[in-house]
Amino acid sequence: MTVLDTDIAALTGGSADLKQYAGKAVLVVNVASKCGLTPQYEGLQRLYDTYAQRGLVVLGVPCNQFNGQEPGTSEEIAEFCSVNYGVTFPLTAKVDVNGADRHPLYAAMVDTADADGHSGDVRWNFEKFLVAADGTVAARFGPQVQPEAPELVEAIERQLP
Repeated sequence: MTVLDTDIAALTGGSADLKQYAGKAVLVVNVASKCGLTPQYEGLQRLYDTYAQRGLVVLGVPCNQFNGQEPGTSEEIAEFCSVNYGVTFPLTAKVDVNGADRHPLYAAMVDTADADGHSGDVRWNFEKFLVAADGTVAARFGPQVQPEAPELVEAIERQLP
C-alpha cells in the first residue's frame, strides 16, 4: 500500500482519488488560511503553474490543529484560496495531521525524516511531503522551507516523470 492508495475526501466533496496521481510527483502540504506562513500559497501556486505540465501535483490539505488557524468551512477555504491566491491546485477536506485522529494519509507519510532528521508529528502548517510517482514518500520539508527554495525545487525535479 502506498500514499496514493489512501482515501481522502476532496474539499468540494466526494473522493480526492489520489490514485489518479500515480505516475506523477505529488507535493502534499498541510495548509491554513490564518497562519503567518499562509503567503506560501503564492509559491505553491507558482510551483504548480511551472511544473504541472511536467507531472507535478500540489495537493493542499487544510488542517486546523495548529492554533486554530484553519477555522473555515470547505466553502470558506475554497473561496479564500481562490480570491486571495488564485489557487487552482487540488485541495482536500480538512483533516487532522497529528494525534489520535490523524488521517491515514499523514499516517503513511510522517515516518519519513526531513533533512534535519525530524520524523513523526507534523510540526506546523505548511510542512511538505514529496511523494514519488510510485506513491512512496521521497522527501520531507519543514514548514519554514519556502515552496520555491532550491532544495525543494531540486527534489521535485528529480521526481518528475
